[in-house]
Amino acid sequence: MNNSKCSIFQKPKSPTRIIQCIYVVGFMDLFGVSMIIPLLSHHVKYLGASPTVAGIVGSTYGVLQLFSSTVVGSWSDVVGRRHSLLTCLLLSALGYALLGMSSSIFLFVLARIPVGLFKHSLSICRALLSDLVSETERPLVMGHFNAASSVGFILGPVVGGYLTEHEGGFYTSSFVCAAIFLLNAGLVWMLPWSGVPSHRTDTNANSSPSSSSRAYDGVKHSQHNCSDSNNHLCHPHHHHNNHDHHSHPASTASSSSCPAAHRGRRWRWAEVSLLQPAWRQLSSMVARIRHVASSDMWDVFLVRLLMAVAIMLYYSNFSLAMEERFQLKPKVTGYLISYSSMLGALAGCLVGPVTQLYGQDMSALLLHSTVLTGSLIFLYAAAPSVWQVLLTSTFFAISTTIGRTCITDLELRRGAGGPRASGTLIGAGQSVTAVGRVLAPLLSGLAQELSPCGPPSLGVVLAMAAVGLLMARIPKWDSAAHKERTKNKN
Repeated sequence: MNNSKCSIFQKPKSPTRIIQCIYVVGFMDLFGVSMIIPLLSHHVKYLGASPTVAGIVGSTYGVLQLFSSTVVGSWSDVVGRRHSLLTCLLLSALGYALLGMSSSIFLFVLARIPVGLFKHSLSICRALLSDLVSETERPLVMGHFNAASSVGFILGPVVGGYLTEHEGGFYTSSFVCAAIFLLNAGLVWMLPWSGVPSHRTDTNANSSPSSSSRAYDGVKHSQHNCSDSNNHLCHPHHHHNNHDHHSHPASTASSSSCPAAHRGRRWRWAEVSLLQPAWRQLSSMVARIRHVASSDMWDVFLVRLLMAVAIMLYYSNFSLAMEERFQLKPKVTGYLISYSSMLGALAGCLVGPVTQLYGQDMSALLLHSTVLTGSLIFLYAAAPSVWQVLLTSTFFAISTTIGRTCITDLELRRGAGGPRASGTLIGAGQSVTAVGRVLAPLLSGLAQELSPCGPPSLGVVLAMAAVGLLMARIPKWDSAAHKERTKNKN
């Protein structure tokens, strides 16, 4: 029995193929969405909506995202990334197809509901990437994913604008977007999911993410005792002696014979089926959300909220401010925005080298990027010429890209529940950002009553508040991390 090969727990040689496919999914996702976003306000007005009604309709998506981000992220932890990602892509495709048939305001709102509830494919992709790579590789992979997605967001409006010039252009763009999401669903379906680690071992209400994380650790330990590519054999007694402290059944199963481990793995895949009882999925989702909500992560989420609102205030009246302050034409302002967007996409490739330069100290990197972002917002608000605005836009795109990757990585590092809760944590972060999308337009309007520089000036205040919070909390984070490392060594 001990001579049987433990290939079922063999670690995949390289998830590179899956990661590259996820990059393509992210690119196509934002490519399709950015074809539609610039056209939505024009189309709803074309349907006869007043400015007030158009504003209410436009906020529908943000409100739905606010409540659904955490729920869908937690659901992806319960049923698995494949089922949740396919569901989100297909229902988003349905929403955009309905948008292509919207001949009234009622149909327009109806079409936005499935998109608002299930357009979380990028969040699930980030959770999947977190599953596939180690903690040290995660910033690099996340940066590349953000870069690929940003390129799609840059190219999409060009294609959407071209299609709009033809008769029925909005409807054509909507159907093309729906087709892109269907293609994405096909790509996700054909991914080599056998190379994706399965660490979701329970879905009932009595199972906590922390105990599930221990089960995941037990599976990872068992992988080290199996063959990579040579014909090495399982050593169950060796595993038992080195990892007695893992008392979870998963570690017990991994320390037994390989057929038993094979049965355990089949059971785990059965547990993540989309067809499991709805009450079991719901109870497990509630347990995960409650576990994250009760964890000591309010500081990370507050930093995310402050910086999200500050960055949105920077962009909120950018075109109008450029026209009032420097008499720039909208066309020139559009070039400036495109330039900043392209730099943001390229900056995604810098995240990996920068994190290596900081020795994976994401707290220090987040603090420095936040200080830089706040300083650049101040320089923009006080800029005496267009050239200073161009200079600040150059570095602003880089600092915000690095900051977004840092805050996501910190959420995953400090989050309760280990790998099992990555979808819930990323979804909770997106919900916090959605709160910022609701607050930013209101604050921007109030600040703009005082001055065209009012919104970025308020953004500086919020960014400095985030800096102060980070300076107060980072020593506590480092102390907690040191205690955790000491505990693990013992």
